[in-house]
Amino acid sequence: MTYVLVYVDDLIITSSDSDFITTFIHTLDQQFSLKDLGSLNYFLGIEVSLTSNGIILSQGRYIRDLLRRTNKADAKPISSPTELGLRRILSGDPLPDAHLYRSVVGALQYVTITRPEISYAVNRVWQFMQSPTIAHWSTIKRILRYLKGSIHDSLLLRPMSDSSLVAFSDAGWISDLDDSRSQDGFALFYRGNLISWSSRKQKVVARSSTEAEYRALAFATTELIWVQQLISELRAPLTAPPIVLCDNLSAQFLSRNPVIHQRSKHICLDYQFIREIGEDQSLVVRYVSSQNQIADIFTKVVGTSRFLNLRSKLMVHS
Repeated sequence: MTYVLVYVDDLIITSSDSDFITTFIHTLDQQFSLKDLGSLNYFLGIEVSLTSNGIILSQGRYIRDLLRRTNKADAKPISSPTELGLRRILSGDPLPDAHLYRSVVGALQYVTITRPEISYAVNRVWQFMQSPTIAHWSTIKRILRYLKGSIHDSLLLRPMSDSSLVAFSDAGWISDLDDSRSQDGFALFYRGNLISWSSRKQKVVARSSTEAEYRALAFATTELIWVQQLISELRAPLTAPPIVLCDNLSAQFLSRNPVIHQRSKHICLDYQFIREIGEDQSLVVRYVSSQNQIADIFTKVVGTSRFLNLRSKLMVHS
């Protein structure tokens, strides 16, 4: 079994047969001018380390460059990227250098590849790309100060015999008091490793927490199905149906209820989508307590102690 990952002119090649890798590279080199850099240790700004515990992905070098570019290399570190009571800032003095703001937000989005715990904070500042203010820039500086204090943190991928595919789905109802929109997010684990996640604002106003949670459930389910198909194409089939965990009992009951009623008629498409998948038993929706809801970190501002606890569950470690 051989996999080749191609991004423009950069390639990662891995195989169950090490001799085949050598032959494959030699064959490619006869057609194209290649440079073999040996074992994987750096790819598109991502540092890769192989240890006895698994594969460690980090972006320490990339973060250092970002801190130097924003004059935050000597900033005072803090323990979380957001603060409680954070609200959207709709007015204020415009930022003189809007181009710098957009550039830094774009760089922070790239950092989320190995630092998923800042996804919620980055999504918040991304919402003001068009007309950033000085206050918005202060929010970015807090994220940079957090990265300064956790520059050595990285994402761990461990070898596991368990082939389960589990998604945590969550929504923060009316998380934005200025426009009453909700925030949804998910964390998707394959073999106990975080492989996909998201934090985004919902496009429409949810009229109840159940509606917000159910829309988040549909979004997480869509990603889970795509990942399931990808895993199948890679010839690593699952031994059990994927599981989606949500902390809203009403949303869970709604996924099993065959009757469309007053509470669900305005989310009819999402309703039918999840119910159809559940009926053929290709997906299982289960309840998880709010205390064990890992996706909380993608949907709302949490206290520092809980933030650090959820970060460790994402397998982000120093």
